[in-house]
Amino acid sequence: MSDKNKQINVTTPRPSREGEGGGSPNPLIALIPLLTLVAMVSISIYFFGSDALSGANQISLMIATAVCTCLAMAKYKTPWKVIEKSIESTIGNTSASIVILLLIGMMSGAWMISGVVPTLIYYGIQIMSPTFFLVCTTIICAAVSVMTGSSWTTVATIGIALLGIGNALGISHAWTAGAIISGSYFGDKISPLSDTTVLAASAARVDIFAHIRYMLRTTVPTFAIAAAIFLIAGIVFGSTGDTDVKTYTEGLSKSFNISLWTLTVPLFTGILIAKKVPSIITLFLSAMAAGIVALVLQFDIIQQIGSSTDYTTTLSKAVRGVFITLFTSTNIDTGNVALNNLVSTHGMAGMLDTVWLILCAMCFGGAMTATGMLQSITGVIVNLVRGRISLVAATAGTGITLNLVTSDQYMSIVLDCDMYRDVYDRMGFKRTLLSRSTEDSTTVTSVLIPWNTCGMTQSTVLGVATLDYLPYCFFNYLSPLMTIFVAAISKRNNK
Repeated sequence: MSDKNKQINVTTPRPSREGEGGGSPNPLIALIPLLTLVAMVSISIYFFGSDALSGANQISLMIATAVCTCLAMAKYKTPWKVIEKSIESTIGNTSASIVILLLIGMMSGAWMISGVVPTLIYYGIQIMSPTFFLVCTTIICAAVSVMTGSSWTTVATIGIALLGIGNALGISHAWTAGAIISGSYFGDKISPLSDTTVLAASAARVDIFAHIRYMLRTTVPTFAIAAAIFLIAGIVFGSTGDTDVKTYTEGLSKSFNISLWTLTVPLFTGILIAKKVPSIITLFLSAMAAGIVALVLQFDIIQQIGSSTDYTTTLSKAVRGVFITLFTSTNIDTGNVALNNLVSTHGMAGMLDTVWLILCAMCFGGAMTATGMLQSITGVIVNLVRGRISLVAATAGTGITLNLVTSDQYMSIVLDCDMYRDVYDRMGFKRTLLSRSTEDSTTVTSVLIPWNTCGMTQSTVLGVATLDYLPYCFFNYLSPLMTIFVAAISKRNNK
């Protein structure tokens, strides 16, 4: 990978232990900040549920950071300047990722309003039939989540519609929910628009597109296996029923100019990715291209978004509408509640909660690193590692465990990468192996845990208990196994 494509390639300097006093932290002492974080996150989840991401989890991270800092300064005499320098360096390493997240918000809004995503949904939803419903559901949700970068949005919109269609076909809610979640988390895992994808690449400090290309080696086979299972299940269940999708397609066609010309935007984006154009440039150009397409093909919608009594000309309203689409929320009335939720956008402003969380998580990670507590905990685990397979297995196991104890996939991703980043470097393995192992285990298993924010949200939205749909989320629980399997069969040590 050439230097021009390395968006995140700064290694956090290991702080000097000289003058810190007190020696290396005892692993049991080092666990105190982590246990504090677990306790605080549990409290925030109890009081705020899935809304904990909007601020409560950030406060939990800052409290855990304070506990870590107080322990290090009081017991091990670690100077504040050492901790401060590490936090500054860690946050600095995420600056490119924060810009990427903001560009993703801009791009996702532009892709929706320009008609790219509505066109894909319009044509994709019409390929369903009773026998192939489950596999089609998986593929459609995968396509939508890749385009939107959000499993939550996919499940809460097209997922609800598909669940109703499955019910009309006599297919179990649990099976349908499993297909919806399997497809939705495929996109959440590999889409350049996904905040978890960006976060994993950022935490491991690798280029986002290098991370995605590396994940394809495990993600595509896992998705193929899951799709095959749903295909076989659909054939076995073989049911008849009315699959009236007219309301959905008519709502899209009335609200948007459905045209294959909109697909020039993802085609253009794909070319930029194939040419390995730096991710920041790619996302910006893609958003601009979608904005131009919106002006050409969705002029009425853009004008409606930008309407204001202060502006009377149609062109001024349209230009204002493009700006609004890029930086803040938009809502289109399609006459269908599910569709309204699907086509609503949040722009750059919609990424601010994630940016806030990243900054707080970096404070915690920086403090844990500067004080040597993270290295102390990792050292216990590393002593059990003997090679590539055990290292990948340890990474995956730790990611799942963090999902269980922190109840939040974002924090689990950051902590998993922080714990193992230096270990992968010392053992001579690519950091893309770390980012892949983390995403293969952490991003996808969060929805399988009833008390995790993802598990709580999806079970509430779909009206299906987490433990009911868990057995049918084949993609989600096969992914950690696949990452270990690929590590075992790879001939080269860095795969």
